[in-house]
Amino acid sequence: MKQLLILTILFIIIPFFIFLFFNNKEYEEYIDTKKSDNIFVRVKIENTKQMKKIPLEDYVIGVVAGEMPVYFPEEALKAQAVAARSYVMKRIEYNKYKNYDVVNTVLHQVYLDDDHLKNVWGEKYYNYRTRIKKSVKSTKGECVFYNDKIADTLFFSTSSGFTENSVEVFGFDVPYLKSVESHWDRDVSPVFYDEKIFTKDFFCKTLEIIDCYTINVNTIETASTGRPLILDINGKQIKSRDIRTALNLRSTNLKITLKDNNIIINTKGFGHGVGMSQYGAKAMAEEGYTYDEILKHYYKNIEIKKIN
Repeated sequence: MKQLLILTILFIIIPFFIFLFFNNKEYEEYIDTKKSDNIFVRVKIENTKQMKKIPLEDYVIGVVAGEMPVYFPEEALKAQAVAARSYVMKRIEYNKYKNYDVVNTVLHQVYLDDDHLKNVWGEKYYNYRTRIKKSVKSTKGECVFYNDKIADTLFFSTSSGFTENSVEVFGFDVPYLKSVESHWDRDVSPVFYDEKIFTKDFFCKTLEIIDCYTINVNTIETASTGRPLILDINGKQIKSRDIRTALNLRSTNLKITLKDNNIIINTKGFGHGVGMSQYGAKAMAEEGYTYDEILKHYYKNIEIKKIN
């Protein structure tokens, strides 16, 4: 009886180890694809203040749907999926002692649930979601890594020709968030240029500028890309990002002019300018670049690996 038991165990175990020996790569890949299934994202729903616990890959589908037009090329959608997954994994790391990892708005990255998508997409829901799900599934578990750590993959809509250095926009220097050329945006993005007109009174009141009989604007500090960082308006020094926030502008790459009794502000680009340009990714994909090539263009010296 004892010998029979031993033979039975050997009969089961030996083939298993033979399988591992000859099929180790396939086995590792199978195990690897399961890892991200065990990760959940704690999402705070901003308008209700509720917290939802969402499987990572489902969350990434909702972010790609919320952050990138569904008609973008597949390689751009895949690049967005990897960037979104990396971004939220970094937030999970940062916020592990909080009761949520991310909010579902632009404060972090826009997440849209299935109910919302069914409402918005209507009869196109199934086809649209299938297209996004395909891009997410084909990159399942993949993140951007720098020096074996998940990267903080910031992204935005449209550059003004170059992306920005993180240190010049946010004040912290990140080695993979450096300025790179993104010449495609001017030609492909419908939001590359914008113009807003304000009354002089509204402009001065909003920015708390006194003595507004006339308006004098001088640039005090510029980024290496030429984007203004600090302006002097009638003797008051104001950061361009504060002007953007106060006046709800698309970009800090702005030019202010006075015409009659109005203030005209022209901007180039849309967003903070750091990391991956989404319209740049679209154009690169249309030119035949793959999603990993897109990511490696916008994030310097990185690797793309599965979550470990």
